Amino acid sequence: MAVRLFEGKNHAASYLQYRVAPHELISKIMSYMEKRTPSQFKLAVDVGCGPGQGTVLLASYFTKVVGTDISQAMVERALAKSNPPNISYRQCPAEELPFTSGQVDLVTAMTAAHWFDRPRFLQEANRVLRPGGCLALLSYSMDMNLEYGDVSDTLNDICQEFYTALLPYRSSYLGPSSKKIYFDMFNSCSYPDKEWTEFQPVRRTLSVNGFIGMVETFSSYQKLKQKDPSEAEHLSNRFQRKLLTAMNTTSPDTEVTVIVNYFHVLACKPLSD
Repeated sequence: MAVRLFEGKNHAASYLQYRVAPHELISKIMSYMEKRTPSQFKLAVDVGCGPGQGTVLLASYFTKVVGTDISQAMVERALAKSNPPNISYRQCPAEELPFTSGQVDLVTAMTAAHWFDRPRFLQEANRVLRPGGCLALLSYSMDMNLEYGDVSDTLNDICQEFYTALLPYRSSYLGPSSKKIYFDMFNSCSYPDKEWTEFQPVRRTLSVNGFIGMVETFSSYQKLKQKDPSEAEHLSNRFQRKLLTAMNTTSPDTEVTVIVNYFHVLACKPLSD
């Protein structure tokens, strides 16, 4: 059974504002595809697209890109932002994609597949992919690192406290490790041509406020916020103060380097069964 958590309009807006779009990994996906099926880039489908930060990164490579999400709030947010003309969005479950069999060149899921009914999704991705089409599943671990002058270690100790405080609110559907979920999907994918990358750091410069905002978009924080809004706000404020004190600044607009640790699955559907 899939899990639905990202239904609120405010959450969708925060997701668009604070989540990191992994353009470095898009380049890797396209390099993988080009070595196997050059010049066959008609249709890409980004499943669980949220507000479409990753979807738009595919626009320059494909004739048409469709982002799908089960959350109406996410689809509305995606449609409301500026989009290239070859992008559209559809509301639908990840396990029931509105495409004919063999129609799609690339199926992606960026920081979303862990919420799907994973066996059903892999079966559906296989159905819609053409022979030689590719599947790309990417996500990242919550233990992001910060770099700032000579206090990086101190900042990361504070971050670990923050992450630990949110652990009791982690969905049981995810189990102890999102990375294990993706590695299990890699193993259950029947395609002989497939790759697993366990660690690929993506670096971004964000304000301290932006980093806190990103953590607040995570499902564990949202669950705490739903249970006790004042406690959630208190937790965020407390850790923001700790970070600023360690950095010897009072401005939440002070910039830090955030290192997001991605992992991903790339797989190519065989040309014949």
